[in-house]
Parts: sequence; structure tokens; C-alpha cells
Amino acid sequence: MKLLHIDSSALGSQSVSRQLTRDIVSQWRAAHPGATVEYLDLAADAPSHLDANSLGFRLGTAAAELSEVQRRENERSERLVSQFLAADVVVVGAPMYNFAIPTQLKAWIDRVAQAGRTFRYTDKGPQGLAGGKTVIVASSRGGAYAGTPIEAVLDHQESYLKAVFGFFGITDVRIVRAEGVSMGEAAKADALAQARVQIRSLTDAAANQDDAALVA
Repeated sequence: MKLLHIDSSALGSQSVSRQLTRDIVSQWRAAHPGATVEYLDLAADAPSHLDANSLGFRLGTAAAELSEVQRRENERSERLVSQFLAADVVVVGAPMYNFAIPTQLKAWIDRVAQAGRTFRYTDKGPQGLAGGKTVIVASSRGGAYAGTPIEAVLDHQESYLKAVFGFFGITDVRIVRAEGVSMGEAAKADALAQARVQIRSLTDAAANQDDAALVA
């Protein structure tokens, strides 16, 4: 089993989403001792946003016609999409920044959203090509949104990630959420405690599924 661990928060050791992804990966590895982990820190090494040089994988330009910069950008896009496709489990740290995801996480998504690799268009509409994975999103939010009337209007974080991974054909997208973490120390501690319960439930369920598969 291959697990891809992605962080995107710019807050380093103060990041709640980084705490959550670390806990998720640690408990997942404990439940799956043979799992291998690759780590991608998008805050430290984010791909550039799409521009005239990095759009080569979408334009289908012949290799001989690419500049050196365009070739390098194509190679990076290829590495990122291949890494994503090779993973069985993807753990994504995704804090809410201004009601959406960090731009560095969006830049990564723009690199792996490749027609013919993670999705394709057919005469019946788009079809995802990256199914069969489990994606676990570690969502952190300064305010409280879940289950409130404003969630549908302001949540362009979890809703976007569910949509884009679903577009890639991934049906198993799970959310571990800690929200209200900027509403005081008590609220933050409670949010982290609830998130850790979610993590334990998630990893226990995964271990039970594996045990059932072995028995079958």
C-alpha cells in the first residue's frame, strides 16, 4: 500500500491541519504496517501556478517545440500526476484560507488535473480515471461552518475538494475536520479532541475492512 501525505499550510509547527495529517498518517501506518509513505510539503515546494510555460501538458505541444523552461515544467507536472496516480491513499492537509484552499494546494491540483490521466471527456460527459483510491482531507477552519446556514455560501474548501476528487473518479473521500480553532483556546482544544476521535474511528474502520478482506 502506498500513501501520499500532502501538507499545504504555511503555518509550520503552528498549523492545525499539519497536526491532523501527522496523526492520520501515524495511525494509518500503525493499522497498515506495510504501508510506504511519500511526503509532499506544498508550502515548502509548491509548483508554480499555471502559466504559458506550465500549460504544456494541456496544449499537446510537440516536445521538439518546447523551450527548456516548458520542458522542466512538463516534467514536474508528470512527476506530480504519476505520484498521485501511484498512491492508494492520499492524505491532504487543507486549511481554509478565506473560505477556500491555499493557493499552493490549488496549484498542485491544477498540475494533476490532466485530461487522459486523471479524467477524460466522453460522448456521455466527463469520466474520472483515478478511482479506487481513498482520499482523507484534514480540514481546519478558524470559524465554525459545518451545519450552519452560511456553510453552503462560504465553504469553497471542503466542497471544492470533494468535487475535484469526485471528478477524478474517487468515490471514497473522507473528511476529518477541526473547526472553530481561532475562537479561543477552549474551542481549539475541543475541535482537536473531536478531530482525533474522527481519526481513530476512521483508522479503526479501515483496519476492520482489511481484517474482513483477509477472512474472505
